[in-house]
Amino acid sequence: MVEIISKRDGPRREDVQVKQLIEQNRSTIVRLADQISGGGYSASRQPRQQPKAEGLIIHVGGSAATATEASPSIRVTVNGRVISKDQNTGRQLHHIGDVRNRNGEQIFVLATKQNGFFSPVDEVIAGALAELDGSRLTATYTEEQLATDIGAKLGID
Repeated sequence: MVEIISKRDGPRREDVQVKQLIEQNRSTIVRLADQISGGGYSASRQPRQQPKAEGLIIHVGGSAATATEASPSIRVTVNGRVISKDQNTGRQLHHIGDVRNRNGEQIFVLATKQNGFFSPVDEVIAGALAELDGSRLTATYTEEQLATDIGAKLGID
C-alpha cells in the first residue's frame, strides 16, 4: 500500500501560532532586546540619514587604462623562452620559441607545429624566422645577438 503525503496550501498551524505569540508580545521582546543591548536594538531599527555630497568631489575608481601603442621588443628569458614583450606594460605579446639544450648545445627552436608547440606562431612570423630555426648559440653568437636578429627580421628595433 502507498500513502501519498502532499503539502497543504498555506502556512502550518504551528507557524501561525508562533507568529501570533510573537506579535502579541512584541513590546516585551523589544524592551528586553533594548535592555540587553543598552538601547542598541531600537537605535539600529531607526532610519539613517544619507550623507550629503556638499562640496565633495567623488571619484569613481576602476576606469579603463588608456590604450597606448605597444612598443614591442624581443627578449630571451632566464628559462630559455624567446618572447616578444611590450616595453610599456611588460606584458608578453608573443611566444616566439625556446632555447633548448640538445646534446650539450644551446639551440633556438621556433614555435611551430612541426617542432611540437601547441600554440605556434603565425605563418608570417614563421616564414620570416624560418632560417633562424635550429641556430646554435655559442660564445660568439649569444642570446642577445639572437634577440637582435629576431627583432631585425620582424622589423622590431
